[in-house]
Amino acid sequence: PNSARLFCASPAPSSPAQPHDPLASRARPAARMLARATAQHVQRASKHARGLSSLQGILDSALDDIHAAGTFKSERVITSPQDSSVRVEGRDEPVLNFCANNYLGLADHPEVVQAAKDAMDKFGFGLSSVRFICGTQSIHKQLERDIARFHEMDDTILYPSCFDANAGLFEAILGPEDAIISDALNHASIIDGVRLCKARRFRYTHMDMQDLESKLIEAKDARVRLIATDGVFSMDGDVAPLRDICDLAEKHDALVFIDECHATGFFGETGRGTIEHCDVHGRVAILNSTLGKALGGGTGGYTTGMQSVIDILRQKARPYLFSNSVAPPVVGASIKVFDMLSKGDNPYVAKVRDNTHLFRDRLSEAGFKLSGEYDHPIVPVMLGDARLASEFADAMLERGIYVIGFSFPVVPVGQARIRTQISAAHTTDDINRAADAFISVGKAKGVIA
Repeated sequence: PNSARLFCASPAPSSPAQPHDPLASRARPAARMLARATAQHVQRASKHARGLSSLQGILDSALDDIHAAGTFKSERVITSPQDSSVRVEGRDEPVLNFCANNYLGLADHPEVVQAAKDAMDKFGFGLSSVRFICGTQSIHKQLERDIARFHEMDDTILYPSCFDANAGLFEAILGPEDAIISDALNHASIIDGVRLCKARRFRYTHMDMQDLESKLIEAKDARVRLIATDGVFSMDGDVAPLRDICDLAEKHDALVFIDECHATGFFGETGRGTIEHCDVHGRVAILNSTLGKALGGGTGGYTTGMQSVIDILRQKARPYLFSNSVAPPVVGASIKVFDMLSKGDNPYVAKVRDNTHLFRDRLSEAGFKLSGEYDHPIVPVMLGDARLASEFADAMLERGIYVIGFSFPVVPVGQARIRTQISAAHTTDDINRAADAFISVGKAKGVIA
């Protein structure tokens, strides 16, 4: 049958056999692998792009909100050494600087600069090491002894900054059985250091001794109770009532820690800080401070206190164990600064105090609302509105005075201000010129009559 012939028909002639190509056989799997890898790369890149786009949208929105609130912070570029008078990029004439932490005017002092150069010539630029490996030089030990002697403490440990000193302290010395009682307006570095610690946390209303005592009573079952406070609060110029704090600490068997960054070297009769100002020598257990403000303005911080505290910090404080040593030029310059401050004819403390009194008197008489202690060179000019503070600072710069407006989140909402800082390097003419500019802008902005 036809169907049978169909199925029995001879097969169609096949194509001639192709010779075997081993390169082609290997290339096909490789091509497939490349295609898969390319597809995976494209997929990952797409996901990465979506992630970046999402983050960028979040950040752009946050930046828009900051701009809208008038709290965006721009950085002015200084083209000269730090001093009472500086040059600012975009301006032909120098401007008077009233916003540096250069309280003693030592940031560009020729003796301090020369000491830094001498230390670098002898000990090099850096250590490329943490302290306990191969990062301790003789000058580090000398500076630690000098600081301990200056503060009348047992010993000192150096850190890259006081932020690091605060970050390393509480976790190393306190545990879950202990308690920290902290002032509500303490510096961010103290707050962050407390967060890293497993001790129980209590916060008392700013400089409120009744509330502090209630927190001490609430924490009475703690093994160790440590009261933590700034000596001087940097945004307000408030001085902690250390005598009352020490009285409460002794009444309730607690210890006192203070951060002296805005007091060391220039506050108190001889520049020994809040302890000297409040006459509580020997009653503060632990003190942290900085080399980066009045003491030459470089970098570096420290903890000074009883020997056992310093010894345990060398073993356990993470910012100390995992950060490079303070650079030799900074150490050498800092040794020189403490030598200058320890001399009987030190003129700096009295000069910054006199300048502060003159500036405060002139602005108060003009009708400005000022914050802070009369003797302290942090002089906040309270304005309230964030945008007003920013515009006020810009207007001051046009009059040759460099100041900065502070607003949320650096200070609470509705408490924007111009925080001025007085230096021993300012002349009487500098102080009066700045006061005149404040009065002129204040009248133009309707802040004073």
